[in-house]
Amino acid sequence: MRTVEEIIIQLGGPEAAAARCGIGTEALRKWRQARAIPPRHWPAILAATGLALADMPAPPESRAETAMPETETPPEGATACLVLADGSVFWGRGFGATTAPGAAPVAEICFNTGMTGYQETLTDPSYAGQIITFTFPHIGNVGANPEDIEAVTPAARGLVVKQDLTEPANYRATRHLDDWLKSFGIPGIAGIDTRALTIRIRDGGAPNGVLCFPADGRFDLAALQAQASAWPGLEGMDLAREVSCRQSYHWDETTWAWPGGFGKQTAPRHKVVAVDYGAKRNILRCLASAGLDVTVVPATATAEEILRHGPDGVFLSNGPGDPAATGEYAVLAIQGVLERRVPVFGICLGHQLLGLALGGKTYKLDRGHRGANQPVKDLATGRVEITSQNHGFAVDDKSLPEGVKVTHVSLFDNSNEGLMATDRPAFSVQYHPEASPGPTDSHHLFHRFVELIEKNKAGGA
Repeated sequence: MRTVEEIIIQLGGPEAAAARCGIGTEALRKWRQARAIPPRHWPAILAATGLALADMPAPPESRAETAMPETETPPEGATACLVLADGSVFWGRGFGATTAPGAAPVAEICFNTGMTGYQETLTDPSYAGQIITFTFPHIGNVGANPEDIEAVTPAARGLVVKQDLTEPANYRATRHLDDWLKSFGIPGIAGIDTRALTIRIRDGGAPNGVLCFPADGRFDLAALQAQASAWPGLEGMDLAREVSCRQSYHWDETTWAWPGGFGKQTAPRHKVVAVDYGAKRNILRCLASAGLDVTVVPATATAEEILRHGPDGVFLSNGPGDPAATGEYAVLAIQGVLERRVPVFGICLGHQLLGLALGGKTYKLDRGHRGANQPVKDLATGRVEITSQNHGFAVDDKSLPEGVKVTHVSLFDNSNEGLMATDRPAFSVQYHPEASPGPTDSHHLFHRFVELIEKNKAGGA
């Protein structure tokens, strides 16, 4: 086993070590103090140095927890397992789709604290590249239906729950959640101590892992760990291109209302182009409900292609992956729109991309914000909104240049939750105002976008 100092030297020194692991020098100080390196950084270190897991300095109790089991025979009743990159194995009962040999999904393991909306969560494109741990126990109780989806194809690669899926008990259900998961090839695992897994993610960051539910009941734990360790993680990964639409289309469906369900916008007042980095359907519905004629374009659309539609405003959608990677092509397009002084509104990934386009930087959060109970403070009014969130990256407040103002902050960790340009008609928020956790705390943002469009058209923005 190597010492912390030896590994830092092998990585090229403190600054190089911090850069490779995506951390600050304060974290390196903690490594030295504890004489150990958190397991979440091991994949980056192994890839950079060629060392083996046995070389990693970890506390004795951590090494005991993460040691690969000597046996590959599952405990009685276990039909699936979740294997983390550090060697941890969680056994449970599989459901949904079985995994073919060598094709078990590998992803970042995250958790979501929402008490409702599991179908919307599973189909939210922002969860591409992730396996979701639900902290709420009653998953499956409302079944599944064709309306509660945010995209045609689910983006999540798997799900982890404490209890077995409950039977549907909702009048809108059209099928069992297990059957719905099978139809999309998504595996799940039940019987996991989700509290322990969530605490692990909270304290150590989101690990890479593999969810294996083999039809033949055979497990190769060493191969699964190797698969998890080799996966590069979400940093540097452009997933928006994968989940975005392939061609432009028109959207006029409005939000759901009792008793008629979804409506249709027949008298829009303004034209908006929505750039689809992984757009949720309900965001598009909220734009239509606010009186907007919405045209959706692919994530890779250039400024010229966006402006060709003659929009009164441009919306930047949510989406998955690293904003810096997506920004390689998106930032130039956004800057082209800003130069024409067309009003811009961004949500989630769209917020991060606007921050990059305005000259700021983004970074990866240790554990991210995912759930429907996230308090955010509006700095202008002092008002606190209960928001729904799903993001693993954030805009760095300190990197924002003059002409960009921070408007909202998280009351969990003071990370950035909103910004606006002071010299151009553009603003954005990190959270999801369309998800109704408050339930309507944040719906005013869509009307703020409309007001900005109207002010700009009148020559006042």
